[in-house]
Amino acid sequence: MTATADQIAKLRRMIAEPTTTVYSDSALADYIEAYPVTDANGEDPTYLDLTTTPPTITVNADWIATYDLNAAAAEIWDEKAADLSDKYNFSADGGRYDRSQAYMQACAMAAKYRGRSVAKSPMARKWPRENYTLDE
Repeated sequence: MTATADQIAKLRRMIAEPTTTVYSDSALADYIEAYPVTDANGEDPTYLDLTTTPPTITVNADWIATYDLNAAAAEIWDEKAADLSDKYNFSADGGRYDRSQAYMQACAMAAKYRGRSVAKSPMARKWPRENYTLDE
């Protein structure tokens, strides 16, 4: 599945990049698609196919394309922070220039969106599944 135009537009607003000068729509779609998550029906984007040797990761046809835009935004803000990391503070002609504030703001935005992203803890699943009955 591919990222929708609405998702790309929302990510553009989240990263404060209203034009395609720095990030093209295609690039943003790649960032979005790097973070698939379980859909509203509980379907994972992929599953482990145990019928093959060795087992393979297979795309789940029942999965409805759902992505973690917050994780994508955090990654982009990290990139922006890296680009700003060489900015330093200085004083000249009686003025003080705190250029490192842009770096600190980019780091804060990355932390903000990382904190809002979907939890990444692994979920243990018993296989094969047991049949449970409520009348025992």
